[in-house]
Amino acid sequence: MIFEVVTLFPEMFASVTSAGIIGKAQEKGALQVYLTDPRSFSTDKHRSVDDTPYGGGAGMVMRPEPLVAAIEAVEAARGPAHKILLTPTGAPLTQPAVLRLATLPRLMLVCGRYEGMDERVRGFCDEELSIGDYVLTGGELAAMVIVDAVARRLPGVLGNADSAVDESFEAGLLEHPQYTRPALYRGVGVPEALLSGNHGRIRRWRRLQSLLRTRDRRPELFAKLTLSDEDRALLAGEEP
Repeated sequence: MIFEVVTLFPEMFASVTSAGIIGKAQEKGALQVYLTDPRSFSTDKHRSVDDTPYGGGAGMVMRPEPLVAAIEAVEAARGPAHKILLTPTGAPLTQPAVLRLATLPRLMLVCGRYEGMDERVRGFCDEELSIGDYVLTGGELAAMVIVDAVARRLPGVLGNADSAVDESFEAGLLEHPQYTRPALYRGVGVPEALLSGNHGRIRRWRRLQSLLRTRDRRPELFAKLTLSDEDRALLAGEEP
């Protein structure tokens, strides 16, 4: 997988691309992150990339010429990419969207800044995504989130492939609680089911905890679930 990031602040990505799982994945060749600064494509002596908005108003707006030139230069140099504009007005990033993006060979993440970008830039991108209903100072943090979320679904990135499957949102549920040693910590013990050695009981306990967490913390997700007979029995406090 190739990630192309168009950003005014490529230095922000140093810690993400050089450390942790992403850094190790690059070393193994499982993915590559390229950073492109649209300032390099500005045509005036000040390398300006923004201007005042037509119609007036606060803030500055990113001009279309440097951004589009950067997008086109990246594709000319390294091939076509699925281009994503990162904006608060985009569709919400969800786990199904992450899984879809993970099937693509090359993603280009276009980061906005300032008061936004010229509307005409949207016509050069394939989709728009948002990581939440709030406003950031720029699209860089959103790009990092997408790189991290997509990368961990790529072959060879995680040490244990099962780690990416049994977690929150993978099956429309929040993940069950996790415990490790010690068995007793400050008076709080590990649930007896997890210590039983009974794999069937452990599986049922984890499933029930996922159902309960989702029902209590994310009722809108729970409402979309199709419950099995076993799920209903677990929620009713019965052994399936």
